[in-house]
Amino acid sequence: MKYDEDVKRRLRRVEGQVRGVLKMMEEEKTCKDVVSQLSAVRNAVDKAIAYIVAVNLERCILEEKEAGNDTSKLVQEAVALLIKSR
Repeated sequence: MKYDEDVKRRLRRVEGQVRGVLKMMEEEKTCKDVVSQLSAVRNAVDKAIAYIVAVNLERCILEEKEAGNDTSKLVQEAVALLIKSR
């Protein structure tokens, strides 16, 4: 699968957030502040996962429809992948 610049940009932002959390830890910020930022990181990663799965699912469904195949299994696999990522 080819990953577009949007998802790469999202992950670079996550990378920056993680560096920020590490800096907060080095500066001995409060637990509440660190956990809040880690929650933001998790949320950003979840959104990146959902985006990747959605784009891939769309592509796979189009390919399967063109081939005249059933697409229900693809949807089930995508849902399972999203559930597993949580």
